[in-house]
Amino acid sequence: MPDVRLASPQGRWILLTTVLGSSMAMLDSTVVNVALPRIGRDLDASLAALQWTVNAYMVTLAGLILLGGSLGDHYGRRKVFLLGVVWFAAASLLCGLSPRPGILIAARALQGVGGALLTPGSLAIIQASFHPDDRSRAVGLWSGFGGIGAAVGPFLGGWLVAGPGWRWVFLLNVPLALLCVPVAVRHVPESSDTGSRGRFDVLGATLGALALALLTYALIEARAGSLAVALTGVAGVAAAVAFVQVERHRPDPMLPPDIFASRQFTAVNLVTLCVYAAFGGFFFLTALQLQVVAGYSPLAAGTALLPTTALMLLFSARSGALADRTGPRLPLTVGPLLCAAAMLLMLRVGPGADYPTDVLPALLVMGAGMVTLVAPLTATVLASVDASRAGLASGINNAAARAAGLVAVAALPLLAGMGPEAYRSPTAFDAAFDRAMPMLAGTLLLGSALAFALVRRPGPGCLRPECRTHGNVTAPPLEGERQGA
Repeated sequence: MPDVRLASPQGRWILLTTVLGSSMAMLDSTVVNVALPRIGRDLDASLAALQWTVNAYMVTLAGLILLGGSLGDHYGRRKVFLLGVVWFAAASLLCGLSPRPGILIAARALQGVGGALLTPGSLAIIQASFHPDDRSRAVGLWSGFGGIGAAVGPFLGGWLVAGPGWRWVFLLNVPLALLCVPVAVRHVPESSDTGSRGRFDVLGATLGALALALLTYALIEARAGSLAVALTGVAGVAAAVAFVQVERHRPDPMLPPDIFASRQFTAVNLVTLCVYAAFGGFFFLTALQLQVVAGYSPLAAGTALLPTTALMLLFSARSGALADRTGPRLPLTVGPLLCAAAMLLMLRVGPGADYPTDVLPALLVMGAGMVTLVAPLTATVLASVDASRAGLASGINNAAARAAGLVAVAALPLLAGMGPEAYRSPTAFDAAFDRAMPMLAGTLLLGSALAFALVRRPGPGCLRPECRTHGNVTAPPLEGERQGA
């Protein structure tokens, strides 16, 4: 039984290590959007290359995050976590030194592999190290500090882009890793799952990531209308079908199909796909709109986005407690409606937009909507499965959210009629932005309708989230396996 106490020096070192590691991945998921205009200008990149700068990371992270957790359980959680930190830092160094868009995109994909190893590993280390009486508080502190990292990410990214340059958005991860690794080696105990059989669904993970990559490529390049793009789309669909078939017939699949026998679990994941597709498209386009059209500096644009995550940090725990009393159906219906209203309010953001009257109201409504829905969404995911599958259910929901976001970033510019050079023209980008926001609002309305029609109050005695405070806008917080379940 784990016996490290949170108040002990070792407990504080373990918490610091896991926060540093997970913050590397958390920061990169939020700061890069702010840097996109400068990256495009310095590397002479097209809009498609900027989409891939975001999506290459998300493809490998979403496709491999479940496998990353399994590797840690078998080979050692500290060992795989350290591998992820070093891998992530090395890929970040390559990102920061990239001379061309193609190299940057490849390095971002490698970053996602590192993120898939260290993100579930940081939570697993906490669960395996701390005494049961301290574990919930340790997980809560880990998620809270991670939320702070997510909140300051856009501001930090804007400051780096405006100051030393966009390359430091990535290079910053190197000193963080140099601090994290020796602390982990000295203070974090090794742990593993003695019941792990050592059989990993590498084929399933590969097919899943391949399907996401091929479909993303087809969506981004669809405006070219070539035969190669069409064949890529067909190959992506074929890879997705093969993934489903592999998962159905493997004795130990990464994504067990029978988990979707729970109608509540299926319903809440459908809601997740809708809302996080909208969030992914929103934060991608808004960071560009504020700089390209409204004329904000990178620092001003990053600072402008702070209210959304600040509201989540301040009120997510209270939202979860309120949902415990009302049931998840109401917040999962109302939350997307508030976010949809925020998307429509963003239509006020154009050339010379005033922050207090044009930008801030939309972001405050957006934050209120995310506060309302994210904590109940996580709670509903956990309540819809057996306790022994809590970590798996949370991982699937997290991966689904990331996949939805990357598909939105790939498809939205196409649907909104953005040309390859749209981000270089304030007029063209503003017109496409005004077409995109109602589309995102419609996606949220669909999520709200699904929640109202399909989500029901869970039964008594179901699991409750341990991550009650969070500020991540790209995916729901991860929850781990419950000891003794």
